[in-house]
Amino acid sequence: MPAWGELVGSLAALLTTLSFVPQVWHTWRTRDVSGISLAMYSAFTLGVALWLVYGWLLGAWPIIIANAVTLSLALSILAMKLRYGRAPGKVQRRGQ
Repeated sequence: MPAWGELVGSLAALLTTLSFVPQVWHTWRTRDVSGISLAMYSAFTLGVALWLVYGWLLGAWPIIIANAVTLSLALSILAMKLRYGRAPGKVQRRGQ
């Protein structure tokens, strides 16, 4: 692959991986997880974990590194969603 192809791939991996940092920071600082979908982040986190395994099986370090970092950030958001998602004893009903 030409050098510019590697550059584009590396830049794409860097930007998509780092795109989670603002969400992690915001969620950690505010503890507000109301706009985060548990189902979406669960599926996404599983998908990233599978990409990590795929990279490991191929021995592809760029895939491994990018997905290891992304997985840690996604797990952070998922953990905060589970921890701060509902107040104890509070039941939300549709339409309220």
